[in-house]
Amino acid sequence: MANGMAKRNILVVDDERQITRVLKTALSSRGYAIRTATDGDEALHIMQEWSPDIVITDLRMPNMDGLELCKTIRAKSHVPIIVLSVKGEDQIKVEALDAGADDYVMKPFSMDELLARMRAALRRVSTAQDPAPDSIAIGDFRIDLQARTVCVKEREVRLTPKEFDLLLYLARHPGKVMTHRALLSAVWGENSIEQPAYLRVFIGHLRKKLEPNERNPRYIMTDPWIGYRFEPGE
Repeated sequence: MANGMAKRNILVVDDERQITRVLKTALSSRGYAIRTATDGDEALHIMQEWSPDIVITDLRMPNMDGLELCKTIRAKSHVPIIVLSVKGEDQIKVEALDAGADDYVMKPFSMDELLARMRAALRRVSTAQDPAPDSIAIGDFRIDLQARTVCVKEREVRLTPKEFDLLLYLARHPGKVMTHRALLSAVWGENSIEQPAYLRVFIGHLRKKLEPNERNPRYIMTDPWIGYRFEPGE
């Protein structure tokens, strides 16, 4: 059983049959129901008659690739999407995340890492379906949306309005890679998406205020060339 999430439907899309075979065997043994496809066209055909709870897709495939698949799925569904990528695909990874993918895992990957990413994605979907809360209590953080206050391990931290907005956006997507473009658009507006200096400065401010050791951050993690990931602690 998959830690209380058995019987979840997982669609694996990859033209490498060895990858789909390994994932089907490993995930089936943990209680998931698995369907596989070799490209985006086949994946969309499967989704017409079968509803996955997560889509795991490679990026480079014949016919419809993973990037186009992300765009097509996201236009009509909120199902979590995890992309599989290889080293050196940073730009297409960014494009996939901006197109609606929720996370990525680098090939070769460990099954434990993939399972952890899947659990995080399923938790985000569950949380997103709840009514909007007045506060967020997650890991070491307590964020009061009305008072606009933040406590880390019961220690109140004073943030500027933009620092608060940036932290809040990250905290609403825990464990998910947020691209530079997505963060700039959400916090500063569409006109600021080509101003990454804003983001570097404010991430630096947040780390000084939140992290026990800003040179070895535990809460706001950098995904080089791509964006940032919020890890709230236990």
